[in-house]
Parts: sequence; structure tokens; C-alpha cells
Amino acid sequence: MAEPAVPAVSSLPTLADQVENLLPQTQCTKCGYPACRPYAEAVAGGEAGYNQCPPGGMEGVARLAALLDKPVIPLNPANGIERPRPVAVIDENLCIGCTLCIQACPVDAIIGAAKQMHSVVPALCTGCDLCVAPCPVDCISMVDVTPGRTGWDAWSQADADAARERHQFRTFRLRREKQENDERLAAKAAAKLKAVENEPTLSPEEKAAQERKKAIIRAAMERARLQKEKMAAASPTRPAGLEDVSAGVRRQIADTNQKLEAQTTQATQAPQAKDKQ
Repeated sequence: MAEPAVPAVSSLPTLADQVENLLPQTQCTKCGYPACRPYAEAVAGGEAGYNQCPPGGMEGVARLAALLDKPVIPLNPANGIERPRPVAVIDENLCIGCTLCIQACPVDAIIGAAKQMHSVVPALCTGCDLCVAPCPVDCISMVDVTPGRTGWDAWSQADADAARERHQFRTFRLRREKQENDERLAAKAAAKLKAVENEPTLSPEEKAAQERKKAIIRAAMERARLQKEKMAAASPTRPAGLEDVSAGVRRQIADTNQKLEAQTTQATQAPQAKDKQ
């Protein structure tokens, strides 16, 4: 008897994919959404207008209108205006190294460390403006670098593709760092609980205090578990977060994981080698 046919999985891009491919990938949030991908999904679902992307300008509206078979309409002024491409510049004499701009940058275009001067890598900056507002000393200025050229005339498809890769890798990095931090906290809580359980109890009062400590730690561990389940339920079909990233980002992720594994192996082998000596 012939085996039942397995339904083929379509590899064709969805409408959201096609919309996203036409966006400049500045990740500026001016459209009213947290990134270009959520906006693309909203446009594809009819929940957002196709004229809400100022960095794309009128050419961007025309591109989306052609895809959606809609008329070309003006940019929504509520989302901003079409303008030359700006780049963030940090006044190094005023920078206090607070890292707030680094945290705000959606494409990792700012380098620096806590309490040290920060710098913007101009070639990586998308001109999103998101680093300006968090700066507590107003040391960041947006400088136009394409005078006379706006929208897609001031931005290329190669720029958009590179910005999307950096944004995807940053999203993966932050997710991985949060997971690692959660695992460290869980291990610390488990160790603390074990230490409390092993504490000697000499009186009823000490025993009651011990039980209170154990209850507090168990409650914290339960909250962490529920939060983890909630996050997993939010994206049950893509737990690893790799299905929606490009091949270039996957290579970066693989290289990062190899380096982490090598560091872990080295850290594990070092004490063993010392013991043998």
C-alpha cells in the first residue's frame, strides 16, 4: 500500500516577507511599531497604513503601493517627514559613558563600555534617532550626511540588508544573554535553597525563620519558571529564534557559539590540569 503523501511546505515568501523586503530596515520605530518586521506584518494584515515609513520616503510608499495594488498616497505626517539620511555623532568631551545610547541602538552601531567614552560607527548607523532621547547629557547630535538626497535616494538596498542582519543578530544576542542570566539566577537560587535547607536549627524560632527563607526562595524560583513558560508560549513554533534570521546572521551565531564552547571547555580543563600537577 502506498504511503500517504506528505504535504509540501511552501518556501514562497509571505506578504509580510515581501513588505519587509521593501522597507529600509532602519528599525527607527517611527512607523509606530518596535521594528521593521512587526510593521511589515501589520501592513500585510491590513492593521497599518503603507505610508508610515518616513525613512523610505515617497519612493517607499510607491513601492509598497505597487506590491499591495493600492494608490500612491502621501506619507502620514504623524509618523514624520522624509529627510536626508542622518548619522549620530557623540561629543566625546561630554560623554559620561552611561551606555544608555548603546542599549537603545537597534543595530549595534555604537561602541564603548561603562564609564568610558562611546563612539558611533558612521557606516553602521541607520539614523534612527533612538539614541538621542536616552542620553542624560545631550551629547548626541544627528548630522545629515546626504544633503539633497532623501528616502531611498539616500539609502541603498545593500545598506538595508546589512542593517537587517545587524538587527537580527542583536535580537538573538540579547535573547541569549537574557537566557544565560536567567540560568545563572536559577542556579544561584537553587544553591541558596540548598544552603538554607542544610542550616542547623537550634530552636523553634530559627526553624521558623528557615522556613520563611525557603518559602521566599521557592516563590522566586516559581515566578521565574512561570515567566519562562510565558515567553516560550509567546513563540511556540520558533523557540530557538533562528528561523527568521538570514544566512549571514546564522553564520555569526554559529561562530559565537563555537567561541563560547571553546571558552567553556578551556575553563573546565584548566582546573583538571592544575590538579594533575
